[in-house]
Amino acid sequence: MLQKFDNRNKNLQIWVGDRLYHRDDAKVSVFDSVVQGGDAVWEGLRLYQDGIFLLDRHLNRLRASAHALMFEGVPTDETIRKALRETILANNMDGDTHIRLTLTRGTKVTSGMDPRLNQSGCTLIVLAEWKPPVYDNLNGISVTTSSIRRNNPSFLDSKIHHNNLLNNIQAKIQANIAGTDAGLMLDYAGFVAELNGTNIFMIQEAKVYTPMADACLHGVTRDVIIQLCFENGISVSEKNISLTELYNADIVFCTGTMGELTPIRSIDGRSINNESGTDLLSTLHRLFEDCKPRYCQEP
Repeated sequence: MLQKFDNRNKNLQIWVGDRLYHRDDAKVSVFDSVVQGGDAVWEGLRLYQDGIFLLDRHLNRLRASAHALMFEGVPTDETIRKALRETILANNMDGDTHIRLTLTRGTKVTSGMDPRLNQSGCTLIVLAEWKPPVYDNLNGISVTTSSIRRNNPSFLDSKIHHNNLLNNIQAKIQANIAGTDAGLMLDYAGFVAELNGTNIFMIQEAKVYTPMADACLHGVTRDVIIQLCFENGISVSEKNISLTELYNADIVFCTGTMGELTPIRSIDGRSINNESGTDLLSTLHRLFEDCKPRYCQEP
């Protein structure tokens, strides 16, 4: 599903550093760490009419990622909230909006890998776009298993929500070539990890399962679905899931800020749509929609 340009975004105001710029003038230095080595962390936020969904959790994860990478000069939460507020107001946004919140290590005094070359603090970027959920939540998506494995803590811990996304991009390229919507990535042991851009769940015999978070991101939407299951007496557990189990699941779906809850209708050409899991998926959709006002927060 290739995203298209939305004319509402023609004159976007984008926050870079400490102020707003028109989209044509919003730039970072060639000496910025995000250019030099993808040295940055980010969060995907969704703005609804009631506010930004689980903003506190996203800011906590952003701060944890920056701490793990030893960023210096990290802006305060209030500074980030102010940038979010001003960006949303400048673009007259009141919902139907996706926000890419990026924090780079900042500008270097000269090109190089050493973080000691970063002596002016972090660069904050707030890119808010008019953008509905990317995936078709009604008809679902198709996926192809990628030969590219998802990172694990032995190499680059997926708990750091970093901008170094080349393995995910390679998985997406393979899905594009296969004519499907996303790449299904496995962990180092061959168990299911997640899609190239979203977490994954399966329903089997009225029980919900999701992969162990060893090689996948601790997704905010993923956490909400697990929490909603616990709160509503729905059996949910994390486990190692093999491809064979996924092929034979009643229902498979993915979760993420960009797509919310999306059914996966086929995996590697195998149809996944057992009616016995449809009612539970519909229940999860309803619970998720109902919880949005409760979890939305003003920046």
